[in-house]
Amino acid sequence: MSFLSRSNDEADNQSKSLPSRALLWLIASFALLMTPQLDRLPLWLIFTCVALAGWRWLAQQGRVRLPGRWLRTGIMLVLVAVYLVRVQGSFTVDTAASFFVLTVGLKWLETRTARDFYVLFYILVYLATVNFLFHQEIHWALVNMSAIALLLIGLQVLNAPELPGGMKAGWRRLGVMLLKVLPVVVLLFVFFPRMEPLWSVPLVSGQARTGISDTMRPGDISSLAQSSERAFRVTFGGPMPAYRNRYWRGLILDTLDDGTWRQGTNAPFRSPGRVNIDGGVGELQPREYDVLMEPTDQRWAFALEGSVAVSDNVIKESDDLFRFRRPADSSIRYRLARGGAAAPANATLGPGEADRYLQLPPTGNRKARALAADLKRSNNDIGVIRTLLNRFREQPYYYTLRPPKMPNDGIDSLLFDEKRGFCAHYAGATTFVLRAAGIPARVVVGYQGGESGAGDEYLIVRQYDAHAWVEAWIEGRGWIRVDPTAAIAPDRIESGLRDAVADEGSFLENSWGSAQKYGDVAIIQWASLQLDRINYQWQRWVVGYQGQSQLNLMSRLPGGFGMRELGYFTAGIVGAALLIAGLFSALQMRWGLSRGRYQRVLGAWYQLCVRAGVPVRHGETPAALAARLAVAEPVVADSARLFARMINSHYYRPQTTPQSPQDDAEDLKRLRRLLVTMKRQLHRARKKRPGMLRPNPYSGKHSD
Repeated sequence: MSFLSRSNDEADNQSKSLPSRALLWLIASFALLMTPQLDRLPLWLIFTCVALAGWRWLAQQGRVRLPGRWLRTGIMLVLVAVYLVRVQGSFTVDTAASFFVLTVGLKWLETRTARDFYVLFYILVYLATVNFLFHQEIHWALVNMSAIALLLIGLQVLNAPELPGGMKAGWRRLGVMLLKVLPVVVLLFVFFPRMEPLWSVPLVSGQARTGISDTMRPGDISSLAQSSERAFRVTFGGPMPAYRNRYWRGLILDTLDDGTWRQGTNAPFRSPGRVNIDGGVGELQPREYDVLMEPTDQRWAFALEGSVAVSDNVIKESDDLFRFRRPADSSIRYRLARGGAAAPANATLGPGEADRYLQLPPTGNRKARALAADLKRSNNDIGVIRTLLNRFREQPYYYTLRPPKMPNDGIDSLLFDEKRGFCAHYAGATTFVLRAAGIPARVVVGYQGGESGAGDEYLIVRQYDAHAWVEAWIEGRGWIRVDPTAAIAPDRIESGLRDAVADEGSFLENSWGSAQKYGDVAIIQWASLQLDRINYQWQRWVVGYQGQSQLNLMSRLPGGFGMRELGYFTAGIVGAALLIAGLFSALQMRWGLSRGRYQRVLGAWYQLCVRAGVPVRHGETPAALAARLAVAEPVVADSARLFARMINSHYYRPQTTPQSPQDDAEDLKRLRRLLVTMKRQLHRARKKRPGMLRPNPYSGKHSD
């Protein structure tokens, strides 16, 4: 052990080669941070990042060489060119995040020193925050936090490779640090004023998301029905509506064009608004319900018939539909209430609206047109609807997830030949027949049903609950729901898709990894619902903890908290945390003060030796230095040897025999007395020497 003063030259530290263990932790963290991005990154970019990180590790092992400056520049230009060709001018937050991942991969080729470690450390921390733009579920949050923990372990290895205990001790130290800061973090999260964002950046990437679209071809929804991904969750202030009444309206499709139903009129333009994912407005009232919707990249919301908006982040438009001010590119929570005003009994359709809801192609499906004419001859509008639904009930029509391919006149083939289809087939055919009979009709697309979450606390609506039905206009009554699926497969409306296609065995037939496929296995269903409950509460109270939710929570505290009180309270928390941290640091400094005092006493002895003409040599032990000082100045020989023995005893004392603070303080006093004694002895010796006219180097005050 050397007792020479340590150099503070930062340049030496920056030029140090990167230790293999520190690099390994860095690579492990990068691999973990890439995991949440695998579902959106192109394969070429994933393989590129793996190859670049692998190249760096092989270079660390001495198997390959890292590229020089010109080769690195060439690799960068080629990869950037490939990226630009792939994005094809589509620059969004998604593509920007992909480019950032590419730059992280390129950084591996120039990570050589400890300084590069710090640069990449902060870049990877930022990559963890980028991950939260796309995945906010609790399991992905844990993945990101685990990656940050790996980075911190690597930081320990880089800066203190001599720390004992290896990996286990490193995790223990990290856990202790986390426990120290966790209470402050939680308090600041809960009480720090949550401001609404002043600006927002759309995350819409152009990539397809699972969910309903603004067009409907006969097979679209049957394909969607093979997905068990969540569409949204709903919490009710009162009892849940019966299964058969859970019609979640989303879109109205009123134009038939070449076999495809689409929206005939575009939604009115609205200027983009700020991101407001918090729709909480206090306690749920008996007729209110909260919806937590998954990202769709679309503007439409889903609501029960006859609802009204309660939160201000959703807008009610005509036809009992709800819209957001901007596409839902992240999970969004909004609140509605059932029991809105019904259409007046004397409501009528204007000429333009009537033409809109009677539109049909000029030709095609002759049999369906003939059926409509036959129904109209002997029935009024209500009679036409009832007769058509009775036809579906009485004749051998089948509800199937394996519908046959329909020819050009697909409605004729469905109604008269195949008689097998999904909800989209029957809804489109019913709308066609009603319009051909002179009854205004439209296709409504949304979801129907939903399963109860854990403890029946909320409702989970999944993509396989996607549904299409019909609304017909009856003078004096307004729009009424007409659902041919309820006539053909009542199980679908009463209990869900699983029961409706149980005999066919087609429910989630290609989704072997979905827990919902194994509805008859109780333990799988229980585990799935418990995990969903954890994620739901995480989304509502952590990810969605915004200004209104915070004020609602604070209002429950005695006295009621507003924004001003929250500010004062937060300032108090920060002040108290700083005070506690200061006191803790002072205690730590006091606990470790003896070591600092020993260093100062030792430094003063080194100065004494230099002034006595005995310069301190690099790596020299205290005993060797005392021996040379005794030769140069025999008057201090005994004091110098005793001083060296006490210093050695302090620094080389076995850890199994720790010294009490009282004994340690007494030893420090003895060392200081010895130092003063040696100064006096040298001073007297120099006085006795003849011809000594130079100033006394030991006069004045010396720091101990």
